[in-house]
Amino acid sequence: MDAFPVEHEGRSCIALRDPAGYTDAVVVLPPPLLEIVSLFDGEHSVLEIQEAIMRRHGALLPRERIEAIADALDDQGFLDSARFAERRAAVDRDFLGAPTRAASHAGGAYPAEPGALRQTFDAFFSPPGGPGPVDGAGAASSRVRAVIAPHIDFHRGGPAYAWAYRDVAEGSDADLFVVFGTCHAGLPHPFAMTRKDYDTPLGPAPVARDFVEALAGRAGQDCFGSELAHRAEHSIEFQAVFLRYLYAGRRDVEIVPVLTSFAHEALARGRGPEDDPRVPRFLEALDATIAASGRRVALVAGADLAHVGPRFGDPEPVSADDLERIG
Repeated sequence: MDAFPVEHEGRSCIALRDPAGYTDAVVVLPPPLLEIVSLFDGEHSVLEIQEAIMRRHGALLPRERIEAIADALDDQGFLDSARFAERRAAVDRDFLGAPTRAASHAGGAYPAEPGALRQTFDAFFSPPGGPGPVDGAGAASSRVRAVIAPHIDFHRGGPAYAWAYRDVAEGSDADLFVVFGTCHAGLPHPFAMTRKDYDTPLGPAPVARDFVEALAGRAGQDCFGSELAHRAEHSIEFQAVFLRYLYAGRRDVEIVPVLTSFAHEALARGRGPEDDPRVPRFLEALDATIAASGRRVALVAGADLAHVGPRFGDPEPVSADDLERIG
């Protein structure tokens, strides 16, 4: 669950959202309600919650009030309950049974109508923030073999995408893009792939299934056990949309979508992703699969390099000095 600060009706509150997308709701909790909900941890009974509030404030919180809060959260899919298990199972079945991976953020994070989408993306290239128009979209060289692009919301980082993808359009002759994306919901494995084409308002971004199968076979690990993470994760979807914007109707390209996640606990202990043997094994398998494919391959990482400001837990807004230091 994502928790982030918001201002609501003149008060500082905490909002909750589900990065795995099993609910589209966003719950806003003012401080008194947050205090109660923080005790919904599976370890406190209703009576124990009442006792805790009584000790802190000297007032009895009615049982009915606690149960009503729990019911409201359960209705929205925010409790780990039998109802949530049913909701999750139904959503998972629909995704696994679908022939393609739906454009889950179309109509919200970006326009769902093709003309409006192209107009929006065209504006990202416009100066002064953007790099200017693309000089063609069919580079004959392989000067650009890899690019790091953002995965932040388009309304925040649109021009930054444009700078990255102008270099791709003008400097890469790739017909296959291996797209790595951060899995914000976390994964039990370092990597998760899917065989499903990524739908976009500009048509599907087709997956190179032969390449995917070859890579999974060489990697020596379960690359599809967490395929469900692709359903609501935006980090690859945003790259797929941008690649379709560049190449639809101009050049046939395919993608290999790979979500990634590395244990925060390991990083806290001073261990990097390379210390997990599955990581170098996967990268070696990728290198071998690229060599065996005979394809013109480029790598895309949908990876934000910094998250700063109150939206991401910092106490103060981002200043001009902060931006200069980060840049």
